[in-house]
Amino acid sequence: MPGASANLLLPYLASGQAQKHVTVNESLRKLDAIVQLSVESASTSAEPGSPSDGQVYILPPGKTGTHWGAMADHALAYWRDGAWEEITPREGWLAFVR
Repeated sequence: MPGASANLLLPYLASGQAQKHVTVNESLRKLDAIVQLSVESASTSAEPGSPSDGQVYILPPGKTGTHWGAMADHALAYWRDGAWEEITPREGWLAFVR
């Protein structure tokens, strides 16, 4: 069995895994970011100074910032728990841009 789901790449629990809640919570956070995907912007190029928890951005080419600069163009930048997480979208995903 692979270590993650095929489409959303959610990590599976391993049999006998200690601290299963960590894996489950990681999957829930990822689902929170991509199910019914709604992003703040697909054109904002400067990393926000004080984002709100749960905000998601599609990163345009030429983006700037300590964290965004290292992320891939067109990736999703998801602010959660005080840190940016990069999520690589899959072909065919749809997003509503607010």
